[in-house]
Amino acid sequence: MEDRLSLHLKMFNDKVKLLNQTNSKSLTLTATEARNLHSEVFNLLTKIAELSNIEKQDTPISADFDGGTF
Repeated sequence: MEDRLSLHLKMFNDKVKLLNQTNSKSLTLTATEARNLHSEVFNLLTKIAELSNIEKQDTPISADFDGGTF
């Protein structure tokens, strides 16, 4: 999954990994890093919302079950 992440999400993920490996207590982002990460997260949320709307617009699937025979 990591290979599918955008550059800014990868950078954030790497920082969190390093934070966990070193048992650090805080993570600091520059203003530019924070803006870029915010933009990526917002874009992902927008795509999720769009996909959710597409799924709702699909026609419902109906299935009949007769129970079969035993």
